[in-house]
Amino acid sequence: MNLLRFTWKNLRYRPLAMLLSLVLFSLGVGLISLLFLLEDQLQDNFEKNLAGVDLVIGAKGSPLQMILSSMYHIDAPTGNIPISEIRPFLNPKHPLIESALPISLGDSYRGFRIVGSSTEILDWYEASIAEGEIWTKNFDVTLGAAVAGTLDMKIGDRFKSSHGFLDDEDMAHDDVQDFVVRGILNRTGSVIDQLILTTPQTYWYVHEVSNEIDATNSDHVDHDHHSEVPLPLIEEEGSRDITNLLLRFRGHNFQALNMQRSINENTDMQAATPAIEINRLFALMDSGEKVLKILAYVIVLVSGLSIFIALFSSLRERRYELSLLRVMGAGKVRLFGMIILEGLFLAFIGYLIGTVLAHLGMEIIGRILSADYRYSFTGITFLTKELWLLAGALLIGLVASFIPAQQAAQTDIAETLSRG
Repeated sequence: MNLLRFTWKNLRYRPLAMLLSLVLFSLGVGLISLLFLLEDQLQDNFEKNLAGVDLVIGAKGSPLQMILSSMYHIDAPTGNIPISEIRPFLNPKHPLIESALPISLGDSYRGFRIVGSSTEILDWYEASIAEGEIWTKNFDVTLGAAVAGTLDMKIGDRFKSSHGFLDDEDMAHDDVQDFVVRGILNRTGSVIDQLILTTPQTYWYVHEVSNEIDATNSDHVDHDHHSEVPLPLIEEEGSRDITNLLLRFRGHNFQALNMQRSINENTDMQAATPAIEINRLFALMDSGEKVLKILAYVIVLVSGLSIFIALFSSLRERRYELSLLRVMGAGKVRLFGMIILEGLFLAFIGYLIGTVLAHLGMEIIGRILSADYRYSFTGITFLTKELWLLAGALLIGLVASFIPAQQAAQTDIAETLSRG
């Protein structure tokens, strides 16, 4: 305990130099820790929402945009595709496709997306009903847990959708039927928590009524589709559209793997593999992340050099004091250990400050990202990588203090005391 107190007193001997070393070290450690937290949570959110999807079919455009909009709901769709084109993929007896999930996008309510889909989407995301029931009729909706919690909605509530994905009252479908909340899902931690689920047919009716109103210059068209139980999409006729179709294969044989190329080359639609596109996204992000990590490592190394300079400079001014300690019975090993402890102490304090700042920063960034993208990010978590970061920080503190510690242990008592 006396050694710790003495070490702390020595660190306060040159407060400005030590403070500079501490600030640099904290910034480097904090930036590395923040990057670890961001990387881990981004990867977790993306992987968790893959939902076993092997292929996504949609309108031609950017494959990554199609994946982000249809599976992660953080971008605009590339367009719509006619049911007549995707009907073969909906066949339950298809030799290559285990299941197909339709996705219809375009409307929202107070910033949360309304998704037209079949009830199979619950199985894909391992979701279950917390209260109420699953949507079974047109204009019935089931809310994700985050939607219900954020908007404080309950069973029986009614609302009108807005065109697009922004919370804009001017885009509301005021002359179309109300949506009715029939159920609320348990929280899953996946994207389904952020969605309002209804039938694909509901989308058609909303936009058909809006188009009829525009065509007739009327304020209202009297259609009531609440009581209608929709047909399976494969039985629907006409030229209606959906936005995307998500596919799961029965097996990953050559024919299944060749389906993407076949669709892209022989149809007016495009197909994309989610895992490939997400890997491309991470590859694009990786270069920027590497630059930031290199910058953080440079800061840490510079701060290690700063610790070395601070300890070495302090040592030259404390030689008389160290010689007196030797005279009073302190051995070379004790002096060596004392200087080493100062370096480790500085590194440890810098690590603590840096990680606290990183977690506070992640919490602030998480709230911004959650507000913009409806995904969950938090600073209230601790990664195993941060333990390795602690080990690295202590190693730098050890290396930075080694030469000053050797100098302290080899202090010539007689010469130093004779100089006063």
